[in-house]
Amino acid sequence: MTAELLQLTKTVGGVLLGKEHQVRLAFSCLLAGGHLLIEDRPGMGKSTLAEALATVFSLAFKRVSFTSDLLPADLTGINIFHQADATFHFQPGPLFTQVLLADEINRASPRTQSALLEAMAAGRVSIDGTSHALPQPFFVIATQNSLDQVGTSSLPEAQMDRFLMRVSLGFPDRDAERQLLRGVGSPVENLQGVDDQVLLRLQQRCVAQYCSEELLEYVLDLVEASRRDQEGLSPRASQGLVSAARAWALIDGRDHVLVDDVQAVFSAVVEHRLDAGCPANAHNPLSTDLLERVNALR
Repeated sequence: MTAELLQLTKTVGGVLLGKEHQVRLAFSCLLAGGHLLIEDRPGMGKSTLAEALATVFSLAFKRVSFTSDLLPADLTGINIFHQADATFHFQPGPLFTQVLLADEINRASPRTQSALLEAMAAGRVSIDGTSHALPQPFFVIATQNSLDQVGTSSLPEAQMDRFLMRVSLGFPDRDAERQLLRGVGSPVENLQGVDDQVLLRLQQRCVAQYCSEELLEYVLDLVEASRRDQEGLSPRASQGLVSAARAWALIDGRDHVLVDDVQAVFSAVVEHRLDAGCPANAHNPLSTDLLERVNALR
């Protein structure tokens, strides 16, 4: 299973050249069952990464452009009256899929953004008092342009907290961009997906990863330190941190989690929760300072 997982990460890495670390973070997010926020400038490969992840795991995929005129019903669906039997029938919207690419999520109105909250938290949507379960597994992979771009607005803190991770792809290095110019790399259309049960088996193995009491104490130290000078990390964040660290350890081929695993995913898991208005590639992120302070006391 580990060899198959490494091959999958390599396959997606062949689509986004020179982004092995970000690809591995994205895999960790999905293995942990979390939603992913990809923030960067236009043209950096955000949508490509999202589609590649859905393709290699053979998950149903839909893409919605979050424009300023997008309405909540455009996502969730509506009840349509059928004259033949004089009853309302629910017509599902694009939210009813396994991977929803919410493209440029911060260009939509807050009302439309909030339509995702119930779906991301509970895997269902409520229409006219009736709950409709979403397909499982269900992931939201949202792309977000930097807040200095025209027509963008910050996501609410409650919604930012629903994303397990936030990653930034950044510019490719010179060698990777040279390969892109030469046409090296696999198009998403050419990717071959694995059996759709593979992701489920990997997620089950992820949950079974062993975490020692010492490691949990380390996570608690980080969480408590975050709450001293500000509101700090929520219990959802601490649970997500452990889940992401388990996934990172699984990709490494281990059945137990190390402190190094927590540190590897820490910034991606907590930075958008510590300062939702700070860009993903900001200098001197709060998460780095927090790690340094806690590590210095151990």
